[in-house]
Amino acid sequence: MNRRALLRSATALGAAGLATGVPTAPAAAAPAARTAPPPASGPRAPFRAHVVLFQGVEELDLAAPYEVLSASGHFTDRDVEVRYVALDGPRTVTAAFGTRLRAEHRWAPEEADLLVVPGGGYARREDPGVWAEIRRGALPRALAAARRPGLTVAGLCTGVMLLSAAGLTRGRPCTTHHRAQPDLVEQGGVLKKARVVDDGDLVTAGGVTSGLDLALWLVRRELGVDAALGLESMLEYEARGTVWTAQALSDGT
Repeated sequence: MNRRALLRSATALGAAGLATGVPTAPAAAAPAARTAPPPASGPRAPFRAHVVLFQGVEELDLAAPYEVLSASGHFTDRDVEVRYVALDGPRTVTAAFGTRLRAEHRWAPEEADLLVVPGGGYARREDPGVWAEIRRGALPRALAAARRPGLTVAGLCTGVMLLSAAGLTRGRPCTTHHRAQPDLVEQGGVLKKARVVDDGDLVTAGGVTSGLDLALWLVRRELGVDAALGLESMLEYEARGTVWTAQALSDGT
């Protein structure tokens, strides 16, 4: 039995033995602005998440959502498939602090339900990092072309600026790392001072550590509250900060 399977069993046993009074509510309803997925992505189909790699990507930005989304499969009866992908196809990239990472899968957003875009290197204008990818232009163009019904595009920290360069945040509620927020507003984003901002098919998060909160929110939204609670127990981490949602706004709450 691997470590996560053991932890999952321990979490389940602990939950059964404790009268915590925590309600096991059903999954939160998706925001009204979110487009329903096509029939091929029904409730029993695998939940497919692609995490984007590029030269200079921040290690914590990519590792936190990858870990949370991958581990979520232990807390739901729905299959979960998580991949690292790179625009230029299978390749090795060097992250911001020198970690070498291999993206084994090709760029294929048409095969994903969720596309996660990390940040990295925004504080410097030279290569590598977000600024270099914006100057190169290929990744923002690919992100713009990836949009379709059924796909949620999520950005965290300065990865949101890649979404901004793709035109995906213009006129939309969003957030990013605090140092990039003036640029996000200047480029047409509607800034919300929240940890996570859920505008349906666009979900953004601010700060280097926000990948944990972004991924936990997406697990809660897509796989249910129980899956998110199980993950929090396994990771010994409680989601922090405010989640702004379009649904809450439409409900007047």
